[in-house]
Amino acid sequence: MKKRVFAFAFFWCIVLFAQKEDKIYSIIASVSAERIESDIRTLANFGTRHTLSDTLSNIRGIGAARRWIKNEFDKIAVDCGGCLEVSYQKNYHLPNGDRIVKPVWINNVVAIQRGTEFPNRYIIMSGDIDSRISDPTNFTDDSPGANDNASGMAGTIEAARVLSKYQFRSSIVYVGLAGEEQGLYGGQGLAKKAKKEGWEIIGILNNDMIGNIEGVDGVIDNRSFRIFSEPVPPTETIEQREARRSYGGEVDGISRQLARYVYNSTKTYMPEMNPMMIYRLDRFSRGGHHRPFNDEGFAGVRIMEAHENYIRQHQDIRTERGIAYGDVIEGVNFEYAKKLTAVNAITLAQLAWAPPAVQSLGIGGAVQPSAKFRWKKTSGKDVAGYKIYWRETTSPIWQFSRFVGDVDTHTLEGIVIDNFFFGISTVGTNGFESEVVFPNDVFKN
Repeated sequence: MKKRVFAFAFFWCIVLFAQKEDKIYSIIASVSAERIESDIRTLANFGTRHTLSDTLSNIRGIGAARRWIKNEFDKIAVDCGGCLEVSYQKNYHLPNGDRIVKPVWINNVVAIQRGTEFPNRYIIMSGDIDSRISDPTNFTDDSPGANDNASGMAGTIEAARVLSKYQFRSSIVYVGLAGEEQGLYGGQGLAKKAKKEGWEIIGILNNDMIGNIEGVDGVIDNRSFRIFSEPVPPTETIEQREARRSYGGEVDGISRQLARYVYNSTKTYMPEMNPMMIYRLDRFSRGGHHRPFNDEGFAGVRIMEAHENYIRQHQDIRTERGIAYGDVIEGVNFEYAKKLTAVNAITLAQLAWAPPAVQSLGIGGAVQPSAKFRWKKTSGKDVAGYKIYWRETTSPIWQFSRFVGDVDTHTLEGIVIDNFFFGISTVGTNGFESEVVFPNDVFKN
């Protein structure tokens, strides 16, 4: 009898694993380079999407662009029977003596696909609506912004099209953020709204330039991409900072765990891709729209091409000495943008299908031959159990793991706590895992 029960359980696990795999590969296959190309061309054809540009025209300026984006989300909502809640999130700004030279509404376009079990738990994908040329205050001349950042905005819309065909336990937010080139104002507005309203944000995947494969360094690469993440939250307390001197965790903040999740998801389901984890908040001395969320204590990463081309970035459209400058449509590789959109889509889906991560993980085992763990079980339903991860202290990614079942304590026999870093994820009965949580408590027994 026991053998039959075990055989049935084993068979059922295989079935669930196959169903999980089928869903992820189906999402990858559903992403369309043709639709992404069409959207990028439409956005570039608005002439300029500068934050301070025309808001009344139906064919030119940021007003026309954001209305078109909202209309695309509205059409997706109709196709999925109202599964998207589409709205503007509005932010008014007065001149600041810098890049905002006149009063302006900096309005984001937000589409929420509400989760069935955890409606206030969000994973966000963003692209930027706005564009710029050499002078960041020039809001009249042509600024097509084909790669920066029509590519990220088109990828976000396409992810909504694909994922709206499914239902998820947690909510997914697809958002066009405005005012990025003027100082990350759109992200600041939405992050503050999320903080004020008590959103439980798993993380934000900020897509900023996902269409260029020809680097200014001469490299042509259509498989590599970068994941930027800060090591620890800027909101950490002095006590948390001091604790790291004894317990470690200098590169194990929530944003870094999100980056590892993207990395692992890509290597598992899109092994042809080469995700590069960059241990930096953003490019050197530069910023992106995940930062305002980081500033509020939320996890957030930037996903982008591996090799930037500065000739096509923040440039007046012109030809000098035979070199064509400007962020025009010819600089975008749509198949590459499709790949990075798929990276986002499968990350969003897995996190939204997974049960919540544990809120508290304690670790012990100092001067002992084994590492010990105890945690408070998550409140989510359909939890199969928990998986402990560990890695060598110099490894950027989790190397080892062990599923330990639906328990709240475990001991890794023979694993010396001094030599590794540890974390834990929650595993659903559907096979999907939460993000990994680094220990936030220490016990001595």
